[in-house]
Amino acid sequence: MPEKKKKTRRVSKAQWLDMALEVLETDGVTGVRIEILAKRLEISKSGFYWHFKNRDHLLKDMLDYWSHELTEVVTENPQLLTLKPKGRLIKTAEMILEHDLTRYEIPIRQWALQDAVAARAVRKVNRLRLDFIGGAFSELGFTGDDLDMRTMLFTCYHTWEAPMFREISRKRRRDLIAKRIDFLTSK
Repeated sequence: MPEKKKKTRRVSKAQWLDMALEVLETDGVTGVRIEILAKRLEISKSGFYWHFKNRDHLLKDMLDYWSHELTEVVTENPQLLTLKPKGRLIKTAEMILEHDLTRYEIPIRQWALQDAVAARAVRKVNRLRLDFIGGAFSELGFTGDDLDMRTMLFTCYHTWEAPMFREISRKRRRDLIAKRIDFLTSK
């Protein structure tokens, strides 16, 4: 009887990047190594080279992926852009909470303290977030220091709420969104 051929499992580029971000979170940037990722994905290292030239290429793509999947999915979301400013702020806060879009903030920003490329990516993401949120507050009529303060407060709060206050339930966080937006949008 002929021996059955073992089926090769394929792993997408997104799966490699998701795993790399998980490893970054637990082991830091030095832990993001091809052999570790392959082992966690339960595949051979050769699959890595289908998607990436080398580790440096992976690290660059991780930053792009983080920027896109955890920021640009909000800032470029066509449905959000059709909402009135206050509704846009509420829906943005809900999306951040619902999809845990801040889950890699600490490891990415820690990496950025040691690496110029990561630092540029963090500055880019900060600018995307501030421009998007600032646009909503500007549409509500805020200018100058009032605009800057509200934009930074919203951005900082929603970036750091989950990593900083892990003991607060998701339900409680959701309950506070409308109150927070009412507070920030009142004159």
